[in-house]
Amino acid sequence: MTKNIFLQIYQEYSGRIQTGELAPGTKMPSENELAREYNTSRETVRKALHLLAQNGYIHKIKAKGSFVLDMGRMDFPIGGLVSFKEMSERIGRTSRTIVHENHLIPVPDDIANHLEINKDKYLVWKVIRAREIEGECVILDKDYFRSDIVPVLTEEISRGSIYEYLEGELHLQISYAKKVVSVENADEEDHKLMDLQNYTHVVVVRNYVYLEDTTLFQYTESRHRLDKFQFVDFARRSHGEEKRTDFFNNDQ
Repeated sequence: MTKNIFLQIYQEYSGRIQTGELAPGTKMPSENELAREYNTSRETVRKALHLLAQNGYIHKIKAKGSFVLDMGRMDFPIGGLVSFKEMSERIGRTSRTIVHENHLIPVPDDIANHLEINKDKYLVWKVIRAREIEGECVILDKDYFRSDIVPVLTEEISRGSIYEYLEGELHLQISYAKKVVSVENADEEDHKLMDLQNYTHVVVVRNYVYLEDTTLFQYTESRHRLDKFQFVDFARRSHGEEKRTDFFNNDQ
């Protein structure tokens, strides 16, 4: 019975948020109020609120309560290495990856510079994938992997999760990444492969991904439609000393 109430709270409030009945920024009823409303325990209410927060419907602020999030945007973490598949599962939305290119190529000059390699000594895997969320292609990912580190990369792997393959099959120790974020004019390929509507600019996230031994093995250019994504991070002010924090990757 407790399980049914927990799911009932989640389903009713997620539905009200999706339909817009509860607008972004609305404060949710307190745990005590929900417990009285559903004639259940606060522990059951906490489970429902936790699931709502986990799936991106609400944001819990300590000592203030829970607030409805804008479901028109999806949060991408600035910090951490989170794959697109993991992000999709977390937000609980229908998603699909469309592979437009997946082949081995000579290293272009700009990619050789990004990967810091001699273009005459290497080949790279070029993978171009459109990310469709709820029927709209709102992300275009362009990935380049060193073939001496990733010798095989099939279209089937790219359609699923490349990082699952790299870590699970090739046993690579992916450690950290540097991230550069900018807003740029949408190019011809963006308009062709993305559902940009009337937007003329895209958010571009350039990722430089390193293995545990500090080898730079992947360069990614992830292009996002302006209205659909916001990039978030948690920052704490350091007292008594200067502290530098690098930004990390989020897409694979």
